[in-house]
Amino acid sequence: MTLSLKVSIYLEIKLFNMSNTRKIGIIICDRYSNCAGGKCFRALKNKEGAFALYSKDEEIELVGYTTCGGCPGGNIEYAPEEMKNNGAEIIHLATGLVVGYPPCPYIKEFIDLIKLKHGMKVVIGTHPIPEKYLINHTKMKTWESDEWKETISSSMSDKKTRLSFN
Repeated sequence: MTLSLKVSIYLEIKLFNMSNTRKIGIIICDRYSNCAGGKCFRALKNKEGAFALYSKDEEIELVGYTTCGGCPGGNIEYAPEEMKNNGAEIIHLATGLVVGYPPCPYIKEFIDLIKLKHGMKVVIGTHPIPEKYLINHTKMKTWESDEWKETISSSMSDKKTRLSFN
């Protein structure tokens, strides 16, 4: 790697980290296509759920919001590109993809495609998992594996917050 390339990469990283605004896109499960986004937008504003990953001094700008297009997720092929063209750096796969019955069976493929084809970061989750969904999935033992625990980790929160998102 040449010195000029190293300097260029360093400057890109420095500029990326200096920005106080993160531009994101949200992709929701198509079975919730009539969702108005209230829980996601509330969590975004208050930096709850998966949005707690962002620092308090960062502004988060939503540059795209759409559904996956229905199983098996045909919209995943091109929606992230449009969001990226609007400045999105990160795609959030909405909490509905994991709390729905059954959880989305294509999440891993969505993540792989978005990272590989679009070169974007992916976060699983938006708003905190509502308590009623946690209770049901606990009874059904949906999320008992270490893999599922990791998958839902960014959307988990304390009981008071979960109840406020019921």
